[in-house]
Amino acid sequence: MSEQKSPLKDKIILAVDDEPDVLETIEEELDMALVHKAMDYDTAIQYLLSYTYDMVILDIMGVNGFELLKTSVSREFPTVMLTAHAVTPEALKKSMKLGALTFLPKEKMSELRPFLEDIITNKGASLWKKLFDRLGGYFDKRFGPDWKEKDRFFKEFEDEMKKSLKNS
Repeated sequence: MSEQKSPLKDKIILAVDDEPDVLETIEEELDMALVHKAMDYDTAIQYLLSYTYDMVILDIMGVNGFELLKTSVSREFPTVMLTAHAVTPEALKKSMKLGALTFLPKEKMSELRPFLEDIITNKGASLWKKLFDRLGGYFDKRFGPDWKEKDRFFKEFEDEMKKSLKNS
């Protein structure tokens, strides 16, 4: 049985979460990569400023994830938000605006590896369209079926995605 080589093989990834079991799960899911783990903002900021990462995975709550996102994006590290408690349209929008490439609810952690592989394969391209294609039903259930219509930001974003599809 030959397992296809993951594009994550030997990549250096920073995972930041205040829950040790989440960090362990990330490390298990990404066992082909080298995963640095941080459980708090101070450790994470030191790692972000001291090392170069192929990918950064940030929790939002408990570790000041949005501040870490700003630093990670400013260092040009592809960054993914992974959250349990901040699965809200507001957190999703803020993640998008601050430069995260995608936003995964922790209950969809099984999707983490395929999303990260897509980011590496696509040279850090945003996966927002793929996220909404794959998990649109999840967000509709979580936020209500008309959540995108309630916020002009999402409506404009969706229109922009449709336009870029027509032009490609």
